[in-house]
Amino acid sequence: MTNTEDKSQSTESVITAQGLTKIFKDFWGRPKAKAVDGIDFTVPRGTVFGLLGPNGSGKSTTVKMLLGLLHPTRGSLSVLEKSPRDVNTKRHVGYLPEETYLYHYLTATESLDFFGALFAMPAAERKRRIQQLLDMVGLTPSANRPVGEFSKGMARRIGLAQALINDPDLVILDEPTTGLDPLGCREVKNVIKLLAERGKTIILCSHLLADVQDVCDQVAVMYGGKIYAYGNLGDMLTIEEKTTITAPTLDESTLQDVIAVLRKRIEEDKLHIDQPKMNLEDLFLSVVEQARREQRQTAGAEAGGKVANYLQEQVPESESEQQREKILQELTAEDKQSRTTSEPQEQQPDKQAEQSEKPDKLEKLSTTEDKTESTEQTDSDAEKTQDDEQKNKAESEEKLKDILGKKDNS
Repeated sequence: MTNTEDKSQSTESVITAQGLTKIFKDFWGRPKAKAVDGIDFTVPRGTVFGLLGPNGSGKSTTVKMLLGLLHPTRGSLSVLEKSPRDVNTKRHVGYLPEETYLYHYLTATESLDFFGALFAMPAAERKRRIQQLLDMVGLTPSANRPVGEFSKGMARRIGLAQALINDPDLVILDEPTTGLDPLGCREVKNVIKLLAERGKTIILCSHLLADVQDVCDQVAVMYGGKIYAYGNLGDMLTIEEKTTITAPTLDESTLQDVIAVLRKRIEEDKLHIDQPKMNLEDLFLSVVEQARREQRQTAGAEAGGKVANYLQEQVPESESEQQREKILQELTAEDKQSRTTSEPQEQQPDKQAEQSEKPDKLEKLSTTEDKTESTEQTDSDAEKTQDDEQKNKAESEEKLKDILGKKDNS
């Protein structure tokens, strides 16, 4: 029994969808588009599952429901035996979107450190994993460059690294090889194969069917929101009406003998003899390997190293559970501390009110006294002014009488 058959017959399903439907509605709540129309599929653990279809077939909507970003209109969907919207489930999922969204001002190292911190990963563990991931994707020489300066292919490499920083059980890759050179494509496919061997489950969405054929165990081909083909890739690609025979190069006499035997049993127009050909990817990789042996220097991304060690390690379930419990205890302790700090303030509202009322009363009293003193001062000044005016008026009248009396005498 092949490895693919073992996976297909696995009883443990990482993803289970039954009657999965997603209908988008307009502003008035009327159905606008049925993006996914009642699909059923299961993905066993350790399987590389290809989700294929032309643009608008419902692949992206299905992926968003797997990530918990969209809620199904009808049907059921479970991821890692829980709802895809469960927060704890998301800790075990890695995602590389079709477009690489990164903070352009952060370096490659800082970007990976940021995403690692989102998973509450210790600094020492983040540092260890970051170095291994940068080596794996061939970006160690560019570790301290801002990712805004990266080419599209280099951005995809760092995007793949961030999708694996938490060592996820389920990895969803949307067009992972877009913008990558053939060397990078081969490295990504090698990583996918290794993760599957470790029991990881990979969902691969890609229009590059050659890449899908190289790594996928099962595929589902969608069109118009429905699945039209679903099953084991090897079985689906097998042409049962034809047989291929591969042998070392035959000399002319042996070849003629073989042809003579075949012609006795096969019609002339159905017999075709040719030499096998390597694909273009193999030719490209052989040329690059030759240039590398000549130690030719390049300013672009280098060939990736071996797959990160932590991705090849088997972490005991008990260790991960202990780490999870530790995080929960820390969060609980912080919550209790915040409640204890806030309780005294809530228990003494009357005292706080009294204390706040005292300054107000003092301020009102002070204001009243100031107003009284100001009024008395104003009244005193007014009386003094009035007395001065009367005195001046009397003096003026006396002077006027003296002047008039002198004139009469004269």
